[in-house]
Amino acid sequence: MKIVSLNIGKKTSIEWRGKSVQTGIFKYPVKGPIMLGQTDVVGDAVVDRKYHGGIDKACYLFSSTHYPSWQKKFPNLDWQYGMFGENITIENLNEADFFIGDILRIGGATVQISQPRQPCFKLGVRFETQTVLKKFIAANQPGIYVRVFESATVNVADSIELIERPHNSIRLMEVWNLLYGPNPDEQLLQFALDYPLLAEGCKDTLRKVQKNKFGK
Repeated sequence: MKIVSLNIGKKTSIEWRGKSVQTGIFKYPVKGPIMLGQTDVVGDAVVDRKYHGGIDKACYLFSSTHYPSWQKKFPNLDWQYGMFGENITIENLNEADFFIGDILRIGGATVQISQPRQPCFKLGVRFETQTVLKKFIAANQPGIYVRVFESATVNVADSIELIERPHNSIRLMEVWNLLYGPNPDEQLLQFALDYPLLAEGCKDTLRKVQKNKFGK
């Protein structure tokens, strides 16, 4: 795996349901390097910190391998890396290969996988239609949020390698299926809620799943 694009966004005002809303979803490739900070990528616009940025979502990774199928679904968009709001676009990144808590080396930075991406209406704004949300969930290509343990600059062509995996973890895609699958496993759901390396914001959503599916 290697970095193929580094993407930064500026604060942008949009109209949403009759109100002006600010967002950082409009990210575009930059020459780099970029600095991965503890709570965000330095210089990147993170507007709503309740749902974006912070320790558990300091940086978002997405695979360039996913792009061709999406371009076929939405051929009329101006396609560039950063379309999904990712800070780092990575060649051959496969979400199914990773576990929550995995520690990766990205260039000179050390990061830890915290959760899959949970799409919101702002992705629909970027794609000019809210229908993308259901398509995104159905595609099972959520991308990866990471915590930053060791801040550093990263560059295009830097490699990504797994350097440590926790024992008795849960797969990233298992968490994704608990969030959006039709029949979540109750025991696995409880394991995810008890697992200390899963992001707290993701656990909040899983608690809603638990209540809706199992009445707890």
